[in-house]
Amino acid sequence: MDGQDQIEITVLSGLDRIDAADWDACANPGGGWPVDPFTTHRVLLAFEESGSVGPGTGWQPRHLVARLSGETIAVMPLYLKGHSQGEYIFDHNWAHAYERAGGRYYPKLQGAVPFTPATGRRFLTRPGWEGTGTAALVQGALQLAQESRLSSFHVTFCTEEEWARGGEMGLLQRVTQQFHWENRGYRDFNAFLADLSSRKRKTIRKERETAQAFGGTIRQITGEGFEPAHWDAFWRFYQDTGARKWGTPYLTRRFFDLAHARFPELMMLVLAERAGRPVAGALNFIGRDTLFGRYWGCIEDHPCLHFEACYYQAIDHAIAHGLSRVEAGAQGSHKLARGYLPVPTWSLHWIAEPGFANAVARYLQAERDATDEEIEVLTTYGPFRKTKGEE
Repeated sequence: MDGQDQIEITVLSGLDRIDAADWDACANPGGGWPVDPFTTHRVLLAFEESGSVGPGTGWQPRHLVARLSGETIAVMPLYLKGHSQGEYIFDHNWAHAYERAGGRYYPKLQGAVPFTPATGRRFLTRPGWEGTGTAALVQGALQLAQESRLSSFHVTFCTEEEWARGGEMGLLQRVTQQFHWENRGYRDFNAFLADLSSRKRKTIRKERETAQAFGGTIRQITGEGFEPAHWDAFWRFYQDTGARKWGTPYLTRRFFDLAHARFPELMMLVLAERAGRPVAGALNFIGRDTLFGRYWGCIEDHPCLHFEACYYQAIDHAIAHGLSRVEAGAQGSHKLARGYLPVPTWSLHWIAEPGFANAVARYLQAERDATDEEIEVLTTYGPFRKTKGEE
């Protein structure tokens, strides 16, 4: 399909300026359980209405909408960023170098889901408009960046297909890595363990036994099982983690109230309680085929409880519900020993200053080569049993 010349691009200062059905026709075409819950209108709007993004946060919405003959054919979650926090694909060194050379790196344009290192579509198009819609969104973003005299435009945690298409359009391509767990048709957790080497099996069993012996109970809560008190508890956990990692939490308390009211079915909370008191928790989001681990926190430290709540309970849930994978978030080579293998993640970048863009392009080529090698090496150190041909 074509019609590039007739496509109209609109920049929105908030998700409340577009009908949810129009946005979700691109974000979740066909309806049903969303493949990527984070790009749905209700989740992105909750970030804004809770004050987690918007004035004073360094995340100013500049969402793009592409229309043809009045019909929305493509949309993009896009933000004017005043810093590089909450992105998980780091460009701090770029910013420092750019400013040492006399440039102004911030603000920049960021195509992303705030605070969410989960791979998914960023150029959200109606079926059949993937090529034309993506090209229109890229053109619109670049025009916005150039007219606003911004340093750069970035698209983080996009799909591999979008990464390839963006590269064909002249955007710089970056490859980084995460650790994901893949469901190989396991009937239960023991079947997963049977795939591991004997030593790793014993280690995981010991860790689960240690965690379960913390003196309380661990349970999973979803959908109608949520109660306001659960969010009061989780907010305490989340504040503790945010204070230690980022200085201040990214999400506001109101975000969790809105989440409870608007999309409780999209979340799964692993809650550890001792003597009737919540002491730790891990919050996951549920996609159509993937469980996305997002937030962890605790007010008591117990051996191996983090591994149990964040990794093993997630695997249990994925197996029980027939999900294909668990994305456990950014970083963490310790996930390797627990069955989460390294996989590539993709991002796209445009930098206004040609000389700096050329330097970044050379860096990205070297980084891609190093990442490919690291993934290959780390995979060989994974916990899975080796076949004779692999030994």
